[in-house]
Amino acid sequence: MSILRLMIVDDHPLFRRGVRQLVDMDPGLVVVGEASDGAEAVRKAVDLAPNLILLDLNMQPMDGIEVLRRMRDARVKSRIVMLTVSDADEDVVRALKEGADGYLLKDMDPEDVLRLIRDAAHGQVVLGPQMASLLASVVKGELPSSADDGMSSLTARERDILRTLARGLSNKMIARELDIAEGTVKVHVKHLFKKLDLRSRVEAAVWATKHGLG
Repeated sequence: MSILRLMIVDDHPLFRRGVRQLVDMDPGLVVVGEASDGAEAVRKAVDLAPNLILLDLNMQPMDGIEVLRRMRDARVKSRIVMLTVSDADEDVVRALKEGADGYLLKDMDPEDVLRLIRDAAHGQVVLGPQMASLLASVVKGELPSSADDGMSSLTARERDILRTLARGLSNKMIARELDIAEGTVKVHVKHLFKKLDLRSRVEAAVWATKHGLG
């Protein structure tokens, strides 16, 4: 089994050390880089191309949302999961809109964080348990969705893909379930993101659930 490569982005050295020690407990994960500010994080994300980036929200002078945006603009393909103290609804929604693949809180149990890190690195969408109520609010329409209603424009296969995204499946798992090539899944996901104006798999999962495909 290949080892999954992680990068930690946080402006507190003590916290970075703690996360590194946590990751070191799993032989299938390895920290390949750390960054203490946004500019360094974007540069290292491009150079190191880790499988997963753990990104803090509250950093100076560039906050985590701006770092996330610049990474996506730089076409960083790594999975990016926010790991922060903020459970504010607007922060969660902004992060998902800008392309985050998950949102975890720093006060979660270390064992849960490690488990969700593994899940995220393997392509699943991860949200802390505290995010469940927010997700429900988005689904009910109490918070604005960033995507226009494009249900009528979707093909049957695209709806199948959305149903699997709503379950948090990776491209490989989707390919196996739908009996199609993984490359075909990637093409469908790319087209879905463009068609529905989505920027992350989490946002796609929310859209699918809100429209009865979850």
